[in-house]
Amino acid sequence: MSNQVALKINNSALSEQTQSLPVNLQAEAALLGALLSDNRLAEDIQIRLREEHFFDPTHRLIYQIIMRLLDRNQLANPVTIQPLIEKDAGLLSKGGMKYIYTLVQNQAALFGIRDFATQIYELALLRELASVGQRMVKNALNTRGVVDPRSQIEEAETALYRVAESGISEGGVKNFFQAAHIAVRTAEKAINSGAHLSGVTTGIDTVNAKIGGLHNSDLLILAGRPGMGKTAFATNVAFNAALRYLHDTENGVAPENSLGAPVAFFSLEMSADQLATRILAEQSRLSAEALRLGYITKQEFSNFARASEDLDRLPLYIDDTPALTIANLRVRARRLKRRHNIGLLVVDYLQLLRGSGKAGDNRVNEISEISRGLKTLAKELDIPVLALSQLSRAVEQREDKRPQLSDLRESGSIEQDADIVLFVYREEYYLQSREPQQPAANAPVDAKIDAEYRQWQQELDAVTGYAELIVAKQRHGATGKIKLHFDSRTTRFSDPVQNIQLAA
Repeated sequence: MSNQVALKINNSALSEQTQSLPVNLQAEAALLGALLSDNRLAEDIQIRLREEHFFDPTHRLIYQIIMRLLDRNQLANPVTIQPLIEKDAGLLSKGGMKYIYTLVQNQAALFGIRDFATQIYELALLRELASVGQRMVKNALNTRGVVDPRSQIEEAETALYRVAESGISEGGVKNFFQAAHIAVRTAEKAINSGAHLSGVTTGIDTVNAKIGGLHNSDLLILAGRPGMGKTAFATNVAFNAALRYLHDTENGVAPENSLGAPVAFFSLEMSADQLATRILAEQSRLSAEALRLGYITKQEFSNFARASEDLDRLPLYIDDTPALTIANLRVRARRLKRRHNIGLLVVDYLQLLRGSGKAGDNRVNEISEISRGLKTLAKELDIPVLALSQLSRAVEQREDKRPQLSDLRESGSIEQDADIVLFVYREEYYLQSREPQQPAANAPVDAKIDAEYRQWQQELDAVTGYAELIVAKQRHGATGKIKLHFDSRTTRFSDPVQNIQLAA
């Protein structure tokens, strides 16, 4: 009996399926035969090829057993796999162990195993795409119950993302020359910037000087208690990066050489129009509260409207979809990367994202899944991801209210996954809440009350208009504190010295 005849599949149900789906059973058989003949060939294919990529269930089982033996540093050949597979019904239908020995006799496969592996992998992706397409059609045609096409589109995008995700790991290995070349280009960018800036600018010199900007593939966590200005700082950074990119490209700078970047802002707490109002108020030096209540002059409104017109081309994209899952966030981010080549992603805020639901309703596990997902997304898209995070109430119980890494809420994995952890802290906020009894206007002078109030007023005056950005963790450099100016009326952060020439 020839090898070709011996490799013919006897299972009629399987044969019927192969007529309608993209399959190459001969390639699967040839690859398994090559692996059983020479175990060293597994090094070329096992990073990419997994058991679920095989269409034939028996082939899938053979591959699984081979890889299990190799993982244990054991030999995988027809003799060693026999006791593990000889009673399998699928193998028996193909002729039992005779089929395994027939696989090994096909020596031609030894020279084409990479091509076989590539084809098996790509055909598996096509079958998965066909499966996704069938589910899309089935769901779209089902009009019973609630009709929600937008939800179906989200589910389809998530399913397509999972198909694409299966190939993420390929091409991840770089030789030292490639890695060194990237490192040299990064250093060259920092030198040429004139601001010691190797990443995307924050628009604030003192912050750029400390962390070197926002670096590709980094996950940055920006945390703070309510009222500290987390969202304000994030909107400042997002606007500054987008504006710098707009100015650079309009002045002939190549996009890859710009110190700015198009920005995607996922606002899970505020609506897009609220966020836009806040950003425009910051840039037109108006109070967002006064703007919302209409307490502004016609001139101030003209300035606000002019700011809106001037920024109509700003590459800042806001997604205000509530209750996003980490999977849907990744789908939307990939789409924005493809359409607008975003170079910075901001998430406000991490705890409002949802996990996959596989964490057993354990919130700590869910937050761990989300933080890992954000870090993976940063590496996959090769952009910085800035995620805002809440802090636990333990901060309020201490005399010194400055946050610590242990205050990150609900999961230590946030600290573990982050490349940089930043805390926003404003002493002014806490001093205002501790205002002592003020001396009455017509009451007799009480020296103690008067002294306490004067002391408090002096301390408040010393910190009014200032904030601290605490760099609590940084993989690329030192930790420390950065003193910033904060305009509470317009919620705008800036360098403490206002007359310096901004280099970035």
